[in-house]
Amino acid sequence: MAISRTPPALGGGCLRILTPLLLLASIATLDAAYTPAPPACGKPQQLNRVVGGEDSADAEWPWVVSIQKNGTHHCAGSLLTSRWVVTAAHCFKGNMNKPLQFSVLLGAWQLGNPGSRSQEVGVAWVQPHPVYSWKEGSRADIALVRLEHPIQFSERILPICLPDSSVHLPPNTDCWIAGWGSVQDGVPLHHPQTLQKLKVPIIDSEICSRLYWQGAGQGAITEDMLCAGYLEGERDACLGDSGGPLMCQVDGTWLLAGIISWGEGCAERNRPGVYISLTAHRSWVQKTVQGVQLRGRSQGSGLAGRRGRAPRALRAPRAVQGRLG
Repeated sequence: MAISRTPPALGGGCLRILTPLLLLASIATLDAAYTPAPPACGKPQQLNRVVGGEDSADAEWPWVVSIQKNGTHHCAGSLLTSRWVVTAAHCFKGNMNKPLQFSVLLGAWQLGNPGSRSQEVGVAWVQPHPVYSWKEGSRADIALVRLEHPIQFSERILPICLPDSSVHLPPNTDCWIAGWGSVQDGVPLHHPQTLQKLKVPIIDSEICSRLYWQGAGQGAITEDMLCAGYLEGERDACLGDSGGPLMCQVDGTWLLAGIISWGEGCAERNRPGVYISLTAHRSWVQKTVQGVQLRGRSQGSGLAGRRGRAPRALRAPRAVQGRLG
């Protein structure tokens, strides 16, 4: 009614056009105001095998996902946003142009009993790091997986943070890995395939480089790799854990420090797990993944992570503390 009363001198015809546009603008503003912000990264809202680990609790690691190939667990990965997962590039060797073979299962604590609150989403495409060479033990063994559609966050499905430039992980910092991989070489995780977890200390890079030294000036550990685990063996990631997270807690928030990449055998003496560092590839991830969250240490909190005692290289083996798997 207000429009029909507008005097012609004021351009009533124009107002008839502008009013609907203003109404649409108002609706868009309201939609933006009610668009929920993504949940805080690295903060599980807990409900209360890796070799040598133990069962995790339901929703303890809500960013850990199973990358399925033709309906079977193939690799693990970590949720960064509602649309992106990060994993190891080698998980897609020979299958880069076959995204329909893959899907991502989120929120499944037990693969054998994923539950009604889990979500399975197809893969739109995979973006490996441009310098990855598709050779075993190659540097930049990292890939970003674009989901076919955004997932719905819940207490079982949440993103993990990337470490910002303030984060440094000294040797003996205790971190964790999680996955559904084999419990030993050739021994798959038993039904119902409960997500396994294992605490692993960061290993000094010089010690790890010496352990994996190939001779004739050839080092297997590149500048974007870090090592974690136990030099005495017995506890480690294994087949099927590839692409899963190395997670470190800093100031109460879980950060994705690394991606499970490679190792010689599973849980062998002086052959710790090798991980691709997210600190080394943070800028590449940020360029690709819109909305990825970074966290670090607060001012005055000291070194990120817990500094342990003397390096483990010369320490006697410890007893096995259960199984990851």
